[in-house]
Amino acid sequence: MPWSEAMTPVRMRRVAVIVPQEALRAALVRIAETGCVELDRVEEAVPGAAAVRLRRLRGRATTGGAEPAASAALTATAPDLDLLEERRDVELLAGEAQLEERAEGAVRRGEVAALAGWCPAAEVPRVAGRLAAAGGALLPLPLPRGTDPPTLLRPGRSVSLTPLVTTYGTPAYADLDPTWPAGLAYVAMFGIMFGDVGHGALLVLGAFGLRLGWPRRAARLRRLWPFLAGAGIASMLAGAAYGEFFGPTGLLPVLWLSPLTDPARLLAAAVVFGAALLAGAHAAGAANRVRENGWGAALFAASGCAGLLFYLGLASVAAGLLLHQPSAALAGATVALAGLTLVALGLFRATAGGGAGWAETAVQLFDVVVRTGTNTLSFARLAAFGLTHAALADLVWRGTTGLAGRGAAATAGAVLLFTVGTAVSFGLEALVAGVQALRLEFYELFSRVFGTEGRPFRPWHVPPAEPADHAAKVIACSPG
Repeated sequence: MPWSEAMTPVRMRRVAVIVPQEALRAALVRIAETGCVELDRVEEAVPGAAAVRLRRLRGRATTGGAEPAASAALTATAPDLDLLEERRDVELLAGEAQLEERAEGAVRRGEVAALAGWCPAAEVPRVAGRLAAAGGALLPLPLPRGTDPPTLLRPGRSVSLTPLVTTYGTPAYADLDPTWPAGLAYVAMFGIMFGDVGHGALLVLGAFGLRLGWPRRAARLRRLWPFLAGAGIASMLAGAAYGEFFGPTGLLPVLWLSPLTDPARLLAAAVVFGAALLAGAHAAGAANRVRENGWGAALFAASGCAGLLFYLGLASVAAGLLLHQPSAALAGATVALAGLTLVALGLFRATAGGGAGWAETAVQLFDVVVRTGTNTLSFARLAAFGLTHAALADLVWRGTTGLAGRGAAATAGAVLLFTVGTAVSFGLEALVAGVQALRLEFYELFSRVFGTEGRPFRPWHVPPAEPADHAAKVIACSPG
């Protein structure tokens, strides 16, 4: 896959399903079986016969205290709805109710029925082949004006980090797909705050347990195993740099710095690292503004090209002052001033003009400047929580070594202190690091990357009670 495609959501096609009316059900069953098409639905559609029976049946089940089944299935041929209700077959009735709702959206002319919807471009030939077996066709349509396609982030073959992005919101279809950069940034920030080789190894073991479906009670969390594994590896790398293995046990040499002995350098490194992430977020935001509204709007947006220029200029000023390079600082100040001027023009264009418009622009411009500084300094928490993690581990280790070697009872107490202390600090700091990394990701980075929110792609998928075509093997929809 080309790099340009990997960094964008899955390409969508507007499609029309054309089928003889007598074959409409067979076509819809095949569409539901493939699970790759999002069909347009009629708003406030009148409930069909299956939906009425399903509501009636679920009402009885709720009155009786039983929880109705949430799954659905379809049969290749139309079933007897009265018989399904008599058998209390909620699954098939739910599938029939969904099919009735989609069929209600069909446009009928003579003996032909047509439905419109969205399908991943790569899946169009396969879905068309499935429909052809039922006497139908899948035809690509031009993109309607003023309508954005739904967004489907690339799911990945074996590892998916999309929950990190979709928890915040759905990117616009025109935007870049930030899944992998966002995932790498998250685990890196987590590792800096949770740097310990031993603790990271425990996270990796936990990730493998989730991947294998253990414990069973945590099965619903299985999709989070890539985050846990990535966070564990990042923690092990940071721990190796800090020389931490279940605290400052001395089992590992310090490869870079010890948080407790050199906190100032860790703090400076955290802010510089955060500034690099913010610069990347500004660049991604500028690219998104161009893709969404063109260069005219992106040039003046605080989260677009103007904001990028302002931030890069400030970074050059800071670097020039720290490195005693006046020319670099002066050039950076010029770039920052140009960017800030463009931001001010963009803010003023959004006002009603006049004196009130300039006053509103001044207030908003002040907010932009203040937020730029506070967002950068916010990454100092990476060092602060990394220091807290090291301090707690050091406290546990000092208590353990203080008790060890003073008799059997003291040694047993040392083992107990190390076990309980490590478990408490591990759980507490893992929770804090996870929440703080998520906070930085959402409020500092994503707020610059995303300008508008898209609509998620919701394909219609109902598994068949039996295959619609026994001779053909149905392949799961895999648009990424």
